[in-house]
Amino acid sequence: MDGNKRWVSGDLHHPDRDPDRRELVAQTQEPFGSVLSCIDSRVPPELLFDTGLGDLYVMRTGGEAIGPVVTGSVEYGPMTSGTPLVVVLGHQRCGAIKAAYESIRDGKPLPGNLEAIAKALRPAYEQAVREGGTDPVETMARAQVTLTAADLRSNQDLAPLVGKGALAVVGAYYSLDTGKVEVLAGAPS
Repeated sequence: MDGNKRWVSGDLHHPDRDPDRRELVAQTQEPFGSVLSCIDSRVPPELLFDTGLGDLYVMRTGGEAIGPVVTGSVEYGPMTSGTPLVVVLGHQRCGAIKAAYESIRDGKPLPGNLEAIAKALRPAYEQAVREGGTDPVETMARAQVTLTAADLRSNQDLAPLVGKGALAVVGAYYSLDTGKVEVLAGAPS
């Protein structure tokens, strides 16, 4: 979050981005966090948290949709190297969420494998419909973050790590307008 404060203020440190760092992590890596975020080109976790080479495991899917391969990728850091943090990062004006919302609402399937994204996002759609609100797409985007973080937190392989305090799974939301990351759920105490 300190890196995000630097991103917002423009006082970037650009840590761990030089040949010495490249050489240091060439043989092994020990990232301090994993981030599951959207494919959106405006939401690069390494930049908006002002991190560098070897600092983060990053997985990106449309609307932070998960399935077995993505879940396995998220599990990798905590289960193989003790990475203590997973952040599920949604964002403002998410195109994948908007497309899925409209597809489900209108009963018109998306083309190709995009329909798999819409299917994965259905629980967030249903929660957004229940919650209502003035902007159902933003409500759905936030719901997707909290549902995905809760799913990962209760995952059979990650839950024991969460239970003993070795892992935090945090849901967060990025504002495209301000650059600020807001923690929605799961922040360690």
